[in-house]
Amino acid sequence: MKKIIGLAAAGALLLGLAGCAGGGGSSEGGAKDPGDIIVGFSQVGAESGWRTANTKDIQSAFKDAGIELKFSDAQQKQENQIKAIRSYIQQGVDVIAFSPVVESGWDSVLKEAKDAGIPVVLTDRAVDSADESLYVSFLGSDFVEEGKKAGEWLTEEYKDSSDPVKIYQLEGTTGAAPAIDRAEGFADVIKADDKFEIVGSQTGDFTRAGGKQVTEAMLKSNPDVDVIYAHNDDMGLGAIEAIEAAGLKPGVDIKIITVDAVKDGMQALADGKINYIVECSPLLGSQLVDIVKSVVAGDDVEKRIITEETTFTQEEAVEALPDRKY
Repeated sequence: MKKIIGLAAAGALLLGLAGCAGGGGSSEGGAKDPGDIIVGFSQVGAESGWRTANTKDIQSAFKDAGIELKFSDAQQKQENQIKAIRSYIQQGVDVIAFSPVVESGWDSVLKEAKDAGIPVVLTDRAVDSADESLYVSFLGSDFVEEGKKAGEWLTEEYKDSSDPVKIYQLEGTTGAAPAIDRAEGFADVIKADDKFEIVGSQTGDFTRAGGKQVTEAMLKSNPDVDVIYAHNDDMGLGAIEAIEAAGLKPGVDIKIITVDAVKDGMQALADGKINYIVECSPLLGSQLVDIVKSVVAGDDVEKRIITEETTFTQEEAVEALPDRKY
């Protein structure tokens, strides 16, 4: 009788452990009700209009879905994101999602999440890790392709000219995936024609103030620059302020290419102060909700999910602005 009771107790213990290790599914093996799901999300910061729109869209999408979202703002510091992720692990959330400040240095904390049975979803930016099992999916843009689109417009714009074209690049945050990839894609396209020369490249940290400050210095060292390629609209808008303060006409004396297509950038494009914008949509909320629901239900999700995006000329910006959501 003692042996039978012991076996029964051991069996109950094993069933209990199995139920605790589900990583998001309910104890009955089915999908959780949305109201029972808790997601921890760590945002990069609020450095730009794009990031603000991204935050609002994600918060709104989870609210509409009835899913609890624990939100933290890393203020563009990796150590703050790591601290937030560890807090979410301790709280036992169902899914952790975050947009990494930089690409490297995540393996340790992501391993902690994996060991705790909490799936991780990357949004907007990737991590540089050889172990892809540390996250279940990456939702975001193809930043290399965005850089290529910027380069393709430039080569088309100057296809009939044989004169040298001097380019200054306003980089995003050093070490961030969009900064690395947008520079790579752009360089890959323009290298085919040696008339294009990047005479300088410096980070403006994805901020308008940074773009203005770097451009002010650039105009002193490279007053004859022909083109500014900014990794986001906000830095491009800062460059416009510096160019106008120097008595020059943005979009004419110095052509400007940017990435994002937020309202302020689109307005500058419509006004002719920016010449071309490659879209990078911040509206990832509904897609992230769908991924979370699938992950919690135990369904397979695609490892890489790319958002649909386009490009804008001045005429296209004028047409699109009235209905622009961000």
